[in-house]
Amino acid sequence: MSDGASTPEQRTWAMLGHLSAFAVFVLPAFGNILGPLLVWLIKKDSMPFAADQAKEALNFNITVTLAALVAAALVLVIIGIPMLALIAVLWFVFTIVATVQANSGIAYRYPFCLRLVA
Repeated sequence: MSDGASTPEQRTWAMLGHLSAFAVFVLPAFGNILGPLLVWLIKKDSMPFAADQAKEALNFNITVTLAALVAAALVLVIIGIPMLALIAVLWFVFTIVATVQANSGIAYRYPFCLRLVA
């Protein structure tokens, strides 16, 4: 879907939709969800490509948060420790890949993502 991101401003906002997940380092509880949510709410009526990418980032970060909660519960059974590490690495890598793709005007779809926000 590269035709939706014809302007540099749309691509920049789409990129910010993905990068805003790193707000988790400022707001540790749910910053990774609040960042993309804010970008989506701000741009959903004016920039379709940016809104689509922010919504994709929002869905992915909700999925990651749910997976991390399950893995955290499994820490008691030891398997949760490597699961948390894997989730963290995949979250970081997929977010960077999505950011680069959005900046190029390509709609990125995260793998293993629950699409809860439609």
